Amino acid sequence: MEIENNKEEVPFSYYENLFRALDVEEASRRTGVKWDGKEFYVNLLGRTFAISHPDYSLRALDAGSLPPLPTQTFLLRYLLEGKALSGTDTWLTFREMPWGELYIKPYTGRVLTRAAFTFGTRIAGFRTACEKMGAIPVNHGDAGYQFDFIGGYRMQILVWEGDEEFPPNAQVLYTDNFAEGFAAEDRVVAGDILISTIKRNM
Repeated sequence: MEIENNKEEVPFSYYENLFRALDVEEASRRTGVKWDGKEFYVNLLGRTFAISHPDYSLRALDAGSLPPLPTQTFLLRYLLEGKALSGTDTWLTFREMPWGELYIKPYTGRVLTRAAFTFGTRIAGFRTACEKMGAIPVNHGDAGYQFDFIGGYRMQILVWEGDEEFPPNAQVLYTDNFAEGFAAEDRVVAGDILISTIKRNM
């Protein structure tokens, strides 16, 4: 593949090459993702994607559009490194998880501020998009929803509408299994994927 967008295509190509050598049976046991001998079936935010191996290709079982390359890279990383862990009803902010303090500044800009100004100015559209995605309403913020992210990992996004005195605000919460199941960088990407997916449904 000719590289045109280094920021997205170089990481994708790197993990695509690693994916070819993946032990599929071990990956299926480790992640709990179904493997039928030809394809993995991964559920991300309510949509199921089939990923072929060893030559990577991705198709959506709902015949909808495919996710962008960074999301596809995340799915490859999940199959390569992810693990099935049970979460509890304990919810954590990004800062409360390992390495959260170190990454909080880029996380705030990439996830929290972006969510606040994308959704806090369009609460009605935010609600409609989340409900379209099958999210569960939660009683926090001016609007809040819970999502099954991937495997047993769940996320909540809470949004507060801005007014003349205060700017819009947002918070993203993670089930406690994210603390062990994902590196801090991947938790940032998870937040980014959640926001981007909601935005595409608005």
